[in-house]
Amino acid sequence: MITRRLFTALAASSVLAVAACSAGADATSQQTEYDAAGFRERMAKESTVILDVRTPEEFAAGHIPGAINLDVQSPTLTDDVASLNRAVPYAVYCRSGNRSQVALDIMTERGLEAFHLAGGIGAWQSAGYDIVS
Repeated sequence: MITRRLFTALAASSVLAVAACSAGADATSQQTEYDAAGFRERMAKESTVILDVRTPEEFAAGHIPGAINLDVQSPTLTDDVASLNRAVPYAVYCRSGNRSQVALDIMTERGLEAFHLAGGIGAWQSAGYDIVS
């Protein structure tokens, strides 16, 4: 039979454990997906590298100013990601957000700080932001 003191101690430690896990998750979690306005604001921070992970043909047709093309479908993608500078954050986008999520997953697994544009370049253009070719 559980005594009142033991029950109280177990209940208190459970509450503390949940609180500690919640606080730790909030402190270490970082937003990785932004709408066009949030993406634009975050990518404007100093040293952020903008990566367009679409095909070279899509990139040539129009991209966010200052972006570098890193084709997520390239057979050299793993090596390309491995060569990226770990000291800077990366703003990643594609056409709709699917390929940029794939790239983001690969990048964060390798310890890079990265975030991506929800809705891709279409969302960027819908928000009225410029692209260049």
